[in-house]
Amino acid sequence: MAAVVLTNVHKAYGHVVAVKDINLDIKDREFVVLVGPSGCGKSTTLRMIAGLEEISGGTIAIGGRVVNHLQPKDRDIAMVFQNYALYQHMSVRDNLAFGLRNRRVAEAEIGAAIGRAARILSIEPLLDRRPRQLSGGQQQRVALGRCIVRNPKVFLFDEPLSNLDAQLRAQMRLELKELRQRVPTTSIFVTHDQTEAMTLGDRIVVMKEGLVQQVGTPLELYRRPANRFVASFIGSPSMNFITADVTAEADHFLLACRGWQFRLPITRFPDLGSRVGRSVCIGIRPQHIRLGAPVNANQIAFKGTVMVTEQLGDEQLLAVRLGGTEIRIAGVDPDLTLPAGSAIEAAVATDNLHLFDDLEETR
Repeated sequence: MAAVVLTNVHKAYGHVVAVKDINLDIKDREFVVLVGPSGCGKSTTLRMIAGLEEISGGTIAIGGRVVNHLQPKDRDIAMVFQNYALYQHMSVRDNLAFGLRNRRVAEAEIGAAIGRAARILSIEPLLDRRPRQLSGGQQQRVALGRCIVRNPKVFLFDEPLSNLDAQLRAQMRLELKELRQRVPTTSIFVTHDQTEAMTLGDRIVVMKEGLVQQVGTPLELYRRPANRFVASFIGSPSMNFITADVTAEADHFLLACRGWQFRLPITRFPDLGSRVGRSVCIGIRPQHIRLGAPVNANQIAFKGTVMVTEQLGDEQLLAVRLGGTEIRIAGVDPDLTLPAGSAIEAAVATDNLHLFDDLEETR
């Protein structure tokens, strides 16, 4: 077991910078997820930790030892790839044993390690099959087993669920969480799927264009996003963004956006004072908007027109035209009939408003 520490880690390919001065302290036995859109640098970061990419600057330490110049085989890590990287001509048993045999581990010890991994992953009936005889989920378990038998200091996962269908991905997420309880090894998991990040990670590292945008627990990122990018990336459906112009009137601020305006008390939103005469980006999660009139003074009201409804079985999602802005409302009663063109009234608590300075693409 080991902590992983990245200090000012930088990666450039010629004039193209892929990763910019990442500082990250991953605790022993912690499960950390790197998440972000394609090209954000998350897989490059993982490959640098693994030793599959040379770093351009900074240091990487595993278990207190700087590993910058160590070969992957000497870093005591195990990696699960997107395509599983199983040897198709070998049985599952031989796939599990391959790495240990290369290290000249005794056969009795190899057998014990394979038996333990097979029991943990429930793949004992599969040991004599070839990978091509296995389903995607079974192949994923074998890839995990190959890591477990090595008993490494760190597990690295490079989008290991991306080739699975939605139902199997959900099942494998549960199995990974169960595996963590049985084998509590330091783990770093890369994905572009925010649902995987939220359900698996002790902490999440959100990346964009080679930079870390925010590091925190799933709830910290959901409730207190550091900027508009994190707010839009974490949470499903994505957060609503509305641009409003700020003016001050007596004991409140007036926020006006296209065809809609509302008031916020100065005492509760003092930071808006610096934005008077300017625009601000308001973020509202679809789950925090409720149909109906406000029930207390801490809520603001708005009226809109239903554009589209999405029936999900246990709830409806509404796309609503609010003046000149479109927003989405989640958690609507699935039995409520709201055809396109219906007028609705809704409310949101001021505690659930997020204010951002970055206004791009909100107008």
